[in-house]
Amino acid sequence: MPTHPTAADLSRQLADNVEAFCRRYLSNGRRNGRWWCVGDAFNSEGESMYVRLTGPSRGKGARGKWTDAATGEHGDLLDVIRMQCGDRWKDALDEARAFLSLPQPPVPERARPLPKARDTVESARRMLRYGRPVPGTVAAAYLRSRGLDHAVGQPALRFHPRCLYRPSAKEPPGPDAYHPALLASVTDLSGTVMAVGRTWLAPDGRAKAAVRDPRRTLGHQLGHGVRFPGTVPDMMVAGEGVETVLSVQRVLPAMPHVAALSGAHLGALILPPGLRHLYIARDADPAGESGAATLRRRAEAAGILVTDLDPREDDHNTDLRHLGPRDLALHLAPQLDPNDAVAHLQFEEALAA
Repeated sequence: MPTHPTAADLSRQLADNVEAFCRRYLSNGRRNGRWWCVGDAFNSEGESMYVRLTGPSRGKGARGKWTDAATGEHGDLLDVIRMQCGDRWKDALDEARAFLSLPQPPVPERARPLPKARDTVESARRMLRYGRPVPGTVAAAYLRSRGLDHAVGQPALRFHPRCLYRPSAKEPPGPDAYHPALLASVTDLSGTVMAVGRTWLAPDGRAKAAVRDPRRTLGHQLGHGVRFPGTVPDMMVAGEGVETVLSVQRVLPAMPHVAALSGAHLGALILPPGLRHLYIARDADPAGESGAATLRRRAEAAGILVTDLDPREDDHNTDLRHLGPRDLALHLAPQLDPNDAVAHLQFEEALAA
């Protein structure tokens, strides 16, 4: 190794100490399997940035590589230091050298190789296979309590009677627990299952379970979503949560809908080819607005017309429950393209609900 290592040398050495690096520079995050999850490269709280903790030293899947699902940014660990140093490369290189020359030795390689990574995508598919249809279950009661009676028979939704809930590192230590859960199938554009969204429910289904994180996703979620098909080929409604998207679907049943399951993943959603008009059903909170803004920029750069659908309250499901389907349709009507409102907005069906 030369006396003055190059930036590429420093980047590889940082990657060799990736977990120690994350614990120092991205300390507001946490380890999640073979990834370190944090809000962004500036160490904000959150989980939209993913740093790979394992893998080869270079090439595809290399350790130390990261992606921010909220912004689409990506890079290596030296880029993290550079960003934290205000894009001053000299300061970044000095900081990297200081980190790598700390008196304590780097975390040594394990004496035994790491076990083969668990295939979380296959675990998600297995969980969905174990699930059962929603009608007649606690999950059906939950959907009805949210004003989503029409969604009980949706193929993308399943019910798990006894789904494992394991406390995260941010929770007080405690035993594993089991609760009924609503499962949502997360698929790619071809319909292949890539992940499963889990919403743990109270025993009677009238609310979510009393746990810190009642919603989690298992599998490879980035870019994919929970899809509710429609008959209109070149339009789509995208939103953050399943309940939000299903609320809009209640009055726009002909349009395809997709739920990204978080604001950050809404921004990273892969859009289908041939899409002409994208409606974004925004949640009125910072994460939802940020994800919607990122998706808008990406869609408009691809030449897609984008229209925001804003809720009257905090999200469209709150609107559905407080206004009812007819008044939700009236609220959305002026936000839609007039031709789309005439062709696809279902007032009479909403009146009969």
